[in-house]
Amino acid sequence: KSIDIAGDEMDEAIMQHFRRKYNLLIGETTAEDVKIQIGSVFPLKEEKTMEVKGRDQATGLPKTVLITSEEVRQALMEPVQLILDVIKNTLEETPAELAADLVDRGMVLAGGGTLLRGLPDLIRQETELPVHRSADPLSCVALGAGKFLEELDQIKLRRPDFVTSYRFGTSR
Repeated sequence: KSIDIAGDEMDEAIMQHFRRKYNLLIGETTAEDVKIQIGSVFPLKEEKTMEVKGRDQATGLPKTVLITSEEVRQALMEPVQLILDVIKNTLEETPAELAADLVDRGMVLAGGGTLLRGLPDLIRQETELPVHRSADPLSCVALGAGKFLEELDQIKLRRPDFVTSYRFGTSR
């Protein structure tokens, strides 16, 4: 099952944190840089700080603030919890045969959001299942979608109900 909560939602959570706490507007690229540089789901052995530049909402002038990895972790709690909830709900709906495979082989995480420090470990801790990150998490989603489109005719033959009920461009 695919989860639509990913890096973009994490970036949005960071942007909202800056708006609320610092009255600072930052762009998606800056939010992503913050996530990559100091973002994590667990406390770091050595907490990090980062200077972040944006535009003050009140004055419209450029402004710089110093943010901590703890603040970023707090900002990311909601999207990370949503990911955990979707995974747990999916596991609860999993047929017994597939559940046995999950216990043996685990699950594979894909997408850029999986690069967040500690996310695979947190999922492993919460599900008590082996968790693996795809070898190329940034491009495997696009490659998989391309493979799906290449095989669409074969899929239609084997599972016409799946293809006719699937609507491209819709979320979840």
